[in-house]
Parts: sequence; structure tokens; C-alpha cells
Amino acid sequence: MNPLDTPIGFSSAFLFVPGTRPDRFIKALDSGADGIVIDLEDAVAEKDKQKARDAIRAAWPTFSAEQKKRLIIRSNSPGSQFYSADLILVQELNAACLLIPKSESRDQINGAAQILPNTAIIPMIETAIGLDRLNEIANSEQVLRLALGNIDLQADLGMVCDPQETELQTARFQIVLASRLAQIAPPVDGVTPSTDDIERITDDAERAKRMGFGGKLCIHPKQVAIVKAAFMPSSEEISWAHRVIEADQASKGAAVKLDGRMIDRPVVLLAQRTLALAG
Repeated sequence: MNPLDTPIGFSSAFLFVPGTRPDRFIKALDSGADGIVIDLEDAVAEKDKQKARDAIRAAWPTFSAEQKKRLIIRSNSPGSQFYSADLILVQELNAACLLIPKSESRDQINGAAQILPNTAIIPMIETAIGLDRLNEIANSEQVLRLALGNIDLQADLGMVCDPQETELQTARFQIVLASRLAQIAPPVDGVTPSTDDIERITDDAERAKRMGFGGKLCIHPKQVAIVKAAFMPSSEEISWAHRVIEADQASKGAAVKLDGRMIDRPVVLLAQRTLALAG
């Protein structure tokens, strides 16, 4: 099993659901979100960590094989007292994807990959150290794509951002650049705290797409449709993607030029993702 062979790499809308709310698991899967992040970290109080793991374990057999492909488990942060038990749970369930919050080193990611050889990993960049070590994290074992923890990063850097989070533009660019250089899927942008401000959610999602992000984290089902609409490819993008795939197939995976541009793995991945979103 190739851990990176997962539809999560082509997904645009990711919805968080607390691990302590198994009654919401199916609702989240039915929300229209491409990926469902079952959270063991911020959404779960310390006293309820084991309760959350037990709830996930009990619910897992009720999910279909296709549903499991869309499920992501967010562990607690590496080094926390809860992290080892979280990894054991992910290993037991053979989960398709693990989101690691506050990722800060290659050793953290590679250590998880050794325990979870069948699981794709999304490191979440939420600290100054993680931002400083972007390249090594992006090039770690089994990394599918990166994700931005914009709220925690602001706190760690001591920022007081404006509503557009202008102060985080440099960090966002760095994450997109590191993803491209590592030849992994486009990163996932952070959350919009407001669940009712449609204009703000739309603007944030459209900015993410313009900057090169491939998706966005959602904290409420009401955000999902807005985010998916913002990332929906245009007819021109779809036509370009078809041509890229045709050129790649004709060259049998060898490097080839299209319209004067080299077609390599990240470009093919982007084309595949475009067609997946369109379809």
C-alpha cells in the first residue's frame, strides 16, 4: 500500500469534528467536505482524551471503506503526554491519514512514518520552529501535504493580525514554496474563525487559491460549500489539466514540455487534482 495513494491529496475542503462527538461523525461525512478531520487535540479537553480515542475506536467499524479514505485523525502534538497513545490508535485503525499539529522536525515525522507505514502524514505548521524548518518537514517520509495552523502560529509569533491576516502572507508563501520544492501536493490553508461571515470566508478561500494552496480547513459545515466553490477549477484550468495528463501519458512519465513549460511530477499532480475537483 502506497500511503500517498489517497484522495485526501486532491481534496479542497476539510471539516473538523471533535473526537468526543461520535454523533457528528456521519453528519460530517455527509456535509460535502472532501476530508473529515477527527480531532484529538484542541477540540478535546485533557480529561477526555481517552474518551475520544475510545469513541473513534468504537465508531471505526461502522464506516465504509470509501468513508475511511476521507477520514483524517489529528493527534495531539509530538512530545505531549497523549501523543504515543494517539499513534497507537492510528496504527490499530490503519487510518489513511494523520494530521500532526505543531510539527517541528524531520525526526518527528519520520518517527511517525516508521510506526505508520500505511498512513499518509500532513504536518501542521503552527510554530516559529516549524516555519523555520519547513523544508526538512516537507521532505520527510510519507508527507502528503502541509497544513497551516494560522491561529496558533499568530499566537506563537506574538502577532495581532488584521482581519485579512496580512501579517501571515510571508508564512503562507513560504509554505506554498516549500511544498512545490518538495514536490508534494499543494498545502491546506488554515481556518476562518467566523462561521457566519460569508464574505470573509469567501475572501479567505479565494486568497488561498490565488496563493497556491490546494485546500482549506473548516470549523463548521456552513463553511464547506463556500470553500469548495472557491477552489472549483475554471473551464480554462480543466482544459489545461487534460492537456497536461495527455502529454504526461504520451511521454510515459518522462519529462516533457507543454507550451514551453516543463511538465514534472508537481505539475502532473496539480493537473490530476484539478480534474478530481472538477469531476
